Amino acid sequence: MKETLRYLAGIAGPSGYGSNSTAEEVTEDCSSFLPSQLTAIVTGATSGIGAETARVLAKRGVRIVIPARDLRRAGAVKEAIQKESPEAEIILLETDLSCLTSVKRFCADFLSLGLPLNILINNAGIFSQNLEFSEDKIEMTFATNYLGHFLLTEMLLERMVETAANTGIQGRIINVTSVIHSWVKNALSFNQMLNPKNYNGTRAYAQSKLANILHVKEMARQLKARNARVTINAVHPGIVKTGIIRAHKGFVTDSLFFIASKLLKSTSQGASTTCLVALSPQMEGVTGRYFADCNESNCSNLANDESEAQNLFKRTCALIYKRLGQPSKDVSSFVNIET
Repeated sequence: MKETLRYLAGIAGPSGYGSNSTAEEVTEDCSSFLPSQLTAIVTGATSGIGAETARVLAKRGVRIVIPARDLRRAGAVKEAIQKESPEAEIILLETDLSCLTSVKRFCADFLSLGLPLNILINNAGIFSQNLEFSEDKIEMTFATNYLGHFLLTEMLLERMVETAANTGIQGRIINVTSVIHSWVKNALSFNQMLNPKNYNGTRAYAQSKLANILHVKEMARQLKARNARVTINAVHPGIVKTGIIRAHKGFVTDSLFFIASKLLKSTSQGASTTCLVALSPQMEGVTGRYFADCNESNCSNLANDESEAQNLFKRTCALIYKRLGQPSKDVSSFVNIET
């Protein structure tokens, strides 16, 4: 109840910001602390929270790389950002996050540019009312929201570790998740997520977002173990007026959408927590945490289950090895998949 009242009132938390804070506000003072020419990859940046995240980071002097399935829409975002920030460097590369081969190709294309990588924001997400399958014959929500980002992170991780070691600037990975992850009460059934027998769009979405947090927990453990100067955190942007909300069609959402919309965040408010975790000096060394409304928050008990996180990581690696035709040996060799 206290958190709900804090949210509605927009009361600032320990970070100095709250639910009403915008992405520009939380990064306004970051520019003086930021090293020159950071590079960030932002998925899902052709609309909504992702586009706003890319815009604000570019405004703060960060080079932005946008993986996009629709290069025309990505081009429009690039044009809008550069109209506001003429010096901004925006790089567009084609990819389909639901397709493992496409993600692998994107990583090869990015690495061939020889750029450093300081920030990786796994923001893209879909909600599907109907059961759909990716090119890899995996349920579309799970393939896009979780698997594509998992592979993207694994294949770019060494570049982030190298960048941090060479520059002394801590790398930051951010998985955009949702409070809806807490709706999942039982341990994840990996095979059911890949090919569900009784599909429910909301359940599939919640499971994918839980998987995003479990990914954060296990990756944070691994990165700490190797003393890498890279952090990874999960961010709940809030319930924002985006296409995903409108995709939840039905009597309840249709009849109450107008009333509920008065409580929804704007796109800039939705992007604020991501931008804060990506750029704020307050976040130096902070890893394996869950953030909401620009402050650290609590995720579900299941999302904090270390054995669940490790099991999901191993199952995911085995699946991707198999789908990409790679021998399933050990996780450490995964990042060295040849392109």
